[in-house]
Amino acid sequence: MNKKHIVVVGLGGVGGYFGFKINQTNETTGKYTVSFVARGETYDKVKENGLTLLSPEHSNSQSHPDDIVQNISEIKNPDLVLICVKEYDLENVCQQLLPVINKDTVLLPMMNGADIYDRIRTIIPDHTILPTCIYVASHIKEKGVVEHKGKAGKMIVGRDPEHFSAPVEWITELLSESKIDFDFKDDSLSDIWTKFIFIASFGLVTAKHNSSIGTLCKDEQQKEEAIEIMKEIKQIADKKGIYLQEDIIDKTFDKASTFPFETPTSLQLDIHSGKKSNELELFAGAVLKYGSETGVETPFTQKIYTEIKAK
Repeated sequence: MNKKHIVVVGLGGVGGYFGFKINQTNETTGKYTVSFVARGETYDKVKENGLTLLSPEHSNSQSHPDDIVQNISEIKNPDLVLICVKEYDLENVCQQLLPVINKDTVLLPMMNGADIYDRIRTIIPDHTILPTCIYVASHIKEKGVVEHKGKAGKMIVGRDPEHFSAPVEWITELLSESKIDFDFKDDSLSDIWTKFIFIASFGLVTAKHNSSIGTLCKDEQQKEEAIEIMKEIKQIADKKGIYLQEDIIDKTFDKASTFPFETPTSLQLDIHSGKKSNELELFAGAVLKYGSETGVETPFTQKIYTEIKAK
């Protein structure tokens, strides 16, 4: 019997954390073949020393994959691909995956955003894609070294709405064995949009004002802008038949209040460091696109989108 082949594409904070856990367990069990795809210096470091995870969960912090390659084109017969790249590389990575996946390959996108599933589906129309949202505080400390803080990372994974009965039990088994905290649901969209309403509204408003999560909660103008964006997203979700709690806006501010006052958002950091690639399209672009598809007016998102673009 051939071992199932698991491929982790991208060894940033998310791919490094979850890929490490899968690989470390597999070093003991040898049940799967695990490959990583990483570029440049990360490839060199991991090939030489293995992947390092600094985390309160793990004392033994190094793990050596069965294989590490620099290019997606070198992958052979993957059964499961964890797509752990920055969302602005998503289309590029999907184009590269097309020739290497087989008809049974399952895709597990490890990035947060309301439109990730649809964007993959556009390029890879026939495969099983499991809509997922991720909760983890991890980042690249240096090439080949990922640092994780706080509580254990968590995944919420849903069935593919278009391939609802695809056989994915082996994947939930893999996650369990790898001691990954996850919920598997028939429908994960409500979780994905609950996370999206938070990251999109806070990301856009903090990026516009170069402020922190705490400042947004205290400043009347910023709070009002975030609320208006949340209302637009809630209307779109309603139109799409995606359930969000009635008091989702209050709940989102409750969640924000649990973060340290000075916490930045990744969009704010990227915009104000002048980084060319950022999540503006992931947040505002998705709201504007879904707004026009569902006939929901999105003037507040449009205004902030335009203002950030002008920076």
